[in-house]
Amino acid sequence: MVAQDDGPENGLLFFKNVHFADIGTHDPEDAMEPLTPAPPAHDHTAIPIYKLYGYGNVWTASDPLYCETIAAQEELHNWHVAAHKHTDLFQVLFLESGEVTVVLDGQARTLGPGRLVLVPQRVVHEFIFKPGSGGYILTLTYALLHGLCARFGLGLSAATDPAVLAMDADEAARHTALSFHRLDREYRGLHSPQRGPLLEALLAGILVWIHRQGYPAGTAATGADPGSQHLTRYARLIEEHHTRQHRVAWYAQRIGVTPAHLNAIVQALAGKSALELIHERLLLEARRELIYTPRTIGAISDSLGFADPGYFTRFFKRLAGMSPKDFRRRALAPGDGPSGEP
Repeated sequence: MVAQDDGPENGLLFFKNVHFADIGTHDPEDAMEPLTPAPPAHDHTAIPIYKLYGYGNVWTASDPLYCETIAAQEELHNWHVAAHKHTDLFQVLFLESGEVTVVLDGQARTLGPGRLVLVPQRVVHEFIFKPGSGGYILTLTYALLHGLCARFGLGLSAATDPAVLAMDADEAARHTALSFHRLDREYRGLHSPQRGPLLEALLAGILVWIHRQGYPAGTAATGADPGSQHLTRYARLIEEHHTRQHRVAWYAQRIGVTPAHLNAIVQALAGKSALELIHERLLLEARRELIYTPRTIGAISDSLGFADPGYFTRFFKRLAGMSPKDFRRRALAPGDGPSGEP
């Protein structure tokens, strides 16, 4: 959970391709250094972007992983983490006891114990915990995530959609829950021998369990074959450049394939055309802006790279089945409470 950030260029690039073992131990007094409040956002109408939520514009962890307990949210945030999003960070919430209402890109759900909430970068999310709830929140840099995914053949680093997973009472889920406990304990032992490799191993075990649950959807695209690698690269490029509305050919050139070949790969592995993936990402960002910001339709249209608001409205209505104005009105209508789980 993460402080104000001006954009990806101010992200955690110094963690690129690093492992825990590459990071030395730090003096505990360094972690106690007072933290400064986050500076005002340049655009007060924008969705807040954070590094570690509630802190200044710094990454407070001495590792590319930050582990905190849900119980800590009482003192820090009165059990309520307001709507925000992260850049260059992936988050895993494990609710062990109690209850939480999670709001993911405008969709609210109330969850009971034994649930994992997965939040990729740029997903707008909000957590409202029932007092006394317990569990853990892991926040890891994409540099660490990319490295682990590449080593173990996982697809999590390419995921763009949030998800909620149920931890059943089987042996694999129990071991995964124990991994959270052990990781939290090890995380706080700054000077424990071989701390870095053990943290990495415990985290890898959690990520493998998540992968085996079928996250992200379409795990056929997570292998080491060239087609899967091209799709992963394409998804990352779309995430970085979708507001500039580049053509498929622009992406294909950077991946090193022809537009026709890229489209064939996406169609085979994702079941959609290459252009559809671009349009879906634009639609998702438009929905976020309409729900979470007071920006006008024209301002949103401009921020997403559309030539004029009329074109944006036609694009949105064609994909969403309603105009941006109607979508905002319905999304913000009072009485649309969160959906619960049985």
